[in-house]
Amino acid sequence: MVAENSNQSFDRGLQRILNRLTTTIRRDNLIVETTNRLRDKLAVNRVVLYYFYSQWHGQVTFESLSSDDWSILGSTGADDCFNHEYSTLYLEGRIRAIPDIESEPIADCHRDFLRTLQVRANLAVPILINQITYKKLWGLLIAHHCEAPRLWSPSDIKMMQLEAEKLAEAPSISAS
Repeated sequence: MVAENSNQSFDRGLQRILNRLTTTIRRDNLIVETTNRLRDKLAVNRVVLYYFYSQWHGQVTFESLSSDDWSILGSTGADDCFNHEYSTLYLEGRIRAIPDIESEPIADCHRDFLRTLQVRANLAVPILINQITYKKLWGLLIAHHCEAPRLWSPSDIKMMQLEAEKLAEAPSISAS
């Protein structure tokens, strides 16, 4: 009887691990497909997922690149620039389209940070998870054009927004 309970407990634990792995694999595949599709359709150098692992602290966890030279995987961002004010704007659904970081009126720390990433044009869209009583900023879906300025069209912005919404609605993401 004791051995049987022990085996059942082990089986339940193993099943929980398998379920978590399956969810992680589904989430990762969805993000890879999304970032690759966006990079191709937008014809940009880089599309990244910036995931918030704690309040307003995050890192680039996925990227789709036109060349390995553009990689910023693991980049944690300019923490001194991304503060409560910006997070509140993204929680409210802010979409930020910057056609040229050199002429856009942005904070110097933000411009300097984007320069270190070789960004010339930037399009950032929030991934908002609807919790029961509030919205959670899960991450940012960001397109970077690095070689030259770029005017983001309304269809570019809408495409990014729709893909961010699809990510937010995916069970493998909304549950994480």
